[in-house]
Amino acid sequence: MRVASETVADGVREQLFTIGEIPGALWTPAAGSGPRPLVLIGHGGGQHRKEWGVVSRAIPYVVSCGFAVASIDAPGTGDRPEHPEVKRLVAIIQGREAAGEPVGPEWRELCDVVAAQLIPDWQTTLDALGKLDSVGEGQPVGYYGLSQGGEMGIRLVAAEPRITAAVLGLIGSEWLIDDAARITVPVEFLLQLDDVGNPRDSVMKLFDALGSTEKTLHANVGGHFRVPSFEIDSSVRFFARHLGRTDGS
Repeated sequence: MRVASETVADGVREQLFTIGEIPGALWTPAAGSGPRPLVLIGHGGGQHRKEWGVVSRAIPYVVSCGFAVASIDAPGTGDRPEHPEVKRLVAIIQGREAAGEPVGPEWRELCDVVAAQLIPDWQTTLDALGKLDSVGEGQPVGYYGLSQGGEMGIRLVAAEPRITAAVLGLIGSEWLIDDAARITVPVEFLLQLDDVGNPRDSVMKLFDALGSTEKTLHANVGGHFRVPSFEIDSSVRFFARHLGRTDGS
């Protein structure tokens, strides 16, 4: 792991890093060291590790709970090199959307291409972060991801036993049913009732498929990009409950 830059503001240390060719960001309390719980945040489609949806969650997790928080760029986004197959599939999907047509099978193909690289990259990142004094090995790990971050999150949480709690949602992909059934950790699941791209029936099927004995559905009025800000506070309480807080936070 190589740290490219480090800044401190309002009690939060931000480190931009690379692990091999994986670009990432890590936020930790500026004072004190680990070990401490870790939350991984997956960004939305076409976004990056420092977009608003990531940072607006990361800072409260650090300040309110004393967690370490990390995010990495998905293939073809942020500081990653251009990914020709991702670029091709995105162009097809955007063209169909502009024409008012269904996105077609390319959406699943795109998700599979991204996941084939991103899931192993998340696991490599977990390995590396566990070696840091500011995080430490054997600490509880949570995952937060909505939309494409939820698509990737369901796959990751199903495959990675180190993740012990997750906030997921804004996704209703039918091909994730089997992955969802393998998830047994506590889950908070978000649904936007007017999300045209993810109809409530599809999202509910995925929620129902989760194998978790503790799962909570949060359904709010509004479209895909209208998740209420109070859901951030809810996720803080959720992770504090399931990952614990560090001393003094």
